[in-house]
Amino acid sequence: MTIPCSEKELFVFRKISQAAEGLGMPVYLIGGFVRDKLLGRETKDADFVCLGDGIALAHAVADRFSPIPQVDYFKNFGTAHIRIDRDFDLEFVGARRESYQAHSRKPAVEPGTITDDQDRRDFTINALTISLNTGDFGKLTDPFDGLKDLENKTIRTPLEPAQTFSDDPLRMMRAIRFATQLGFVIEDKTWKGIVDMADRIRIISQERITDELNKIILAPKPSAGFDLLYKSGLLQKIFPPMVDLAGAEYKDGLGHKDNFYHTLQVLDNLSQHTTDLWLRWAAVLHDIAKPATKRFEEGHGWTFHGHEVVGGRMVPKIFARLKLPQHEKMRFVKKLVELHLRPISLTKENITDSAIRRLLFDAGDDFEALMMLCEADITSKNKQKVKRYLENFQLVRQRCKELEEKDHVRNWQPPVTGELIMETFGLSPSKPVGIIKDALKEAMLDGIIPNTYEAAFAFMLEKAASLGLQPVK
Repeated sequence: MTIPCSEKELFVFRKISQAAEGLGMPVYLIGGFVRDKLLGRETKDADFVCLGDGIALAHAVADRFSPIPQVDYFKNFGTAHIRIDRDFDLEFVGARRESYQAHSRKPAVEPGTITDDQDRRDFTINALTISLNTGDFGKLTDPFDGLKDLENKTIRTPLEPAQTFSDDPLRMMRAIRFATQLGFVIEDKTWKGIVDMADRIRIISQERITDELNKIILAPKPSAGFDLLYKSGLLQKIFPPMVDLAGAEYKDGLGHKDNFYHTLQVLDNLSQHTTDLWLRWAAVLHDIAKPATKRFEEGHGWTFHGHEVVGGRMVPKIFARLKLPQHEKMRFVKKLVELHLRPISLTKENITDSAIRRLLFDAGDDFEALMMLCEADITSKNKQKVKRYLENFQLVRQRCKELEEKDHVRNWQPPVTGELIMETFGLSPSKPVGIIKDALKEAMLDGIIPNTYEAAFAFMLEKAASLGLQPVK
């Protein structure tokens, strides 16, 4: 074998070789597994291309394992999937030749040779194949100098870029995604093809675009990918609100920072500490409403008042357009966008316990994520300023910890419930019940009463009396 493989992987490959030989069907390992093994990257999935029926081969391979793994197949696409030992995914497909028309991404497909299949690959580094056939088991074939491109850390299309990107425009985003993930450079001719054909990305489904966008966001240094998306013109097509952040405007000698590149720096800062996709999305969107709230105030300069509130309102719409989930993940991002300025305001002197309690109450279990975002939001080139801000945030953390231990504010549930209020005063669901509940919450957050049942019940009686309510006997 010309690539480094574990004993388990070699065992699986031998099984595939035997199954293919039994069917008289040549088979090759191709694509990302070969690339990543040569780069020394961990990989848990492998693609196989055969000269014949990929679904039939998958079933023959499955029959050689005990217990027999499930074969998931897609007849329309001629592909099949097997999972071995819960952590090794195998994908099978027959070699094919594809031809496209300019107006459509859907190709006309017919059976082909292994050469035909390599020709249709997106990049040279993904066209490397390893034979699993008895006569030359383990032999590597490299028709487009992919090994050289791996060595030179280069992303390059095997055919003319215009043809490769016209065939499947998502490959333009994949080029940028691979460059970002691997720390590679896109070859000049390939880059020009992306710039020239950026508009063709419009025919790709939003789900596929967003999948690539998420992979860029999860890269070790996602700013590199966003910078390439922006400079290529792709970002303008797929995510206009983010492009609106770009540029700095000056008036009367007063300017503001480029909020696009500030956002990228925040994203990179945060990415050093977390691989949480949704926390990274909060970094992407934390200043998304600055263009909508930008104003110039005479004698003061540029302001973005309320951008956190407006940004929070924008999050559901952006998630919907990008086909991102609309459940708790969206609500998490929305909450962090809305709250991202609050901890900064708490670094000032004479901040009350009430303000600290309200932050803890509003952030709940997401307090730590919020603080990580706020710390990442410090992008000043002045090291002393950064040091001072981080120290102030540590003080905020300490005060929050002390108050939380004392008052148990996070995810606070009122000691006196709405049901108890209604039962005590003989009420049905109504405005007075809401007034008493809100008054209880405010009294607790302001430190007027402790977070105990006895204090809350006594306060409830007092507040109800002011509304002319008396307990029923």
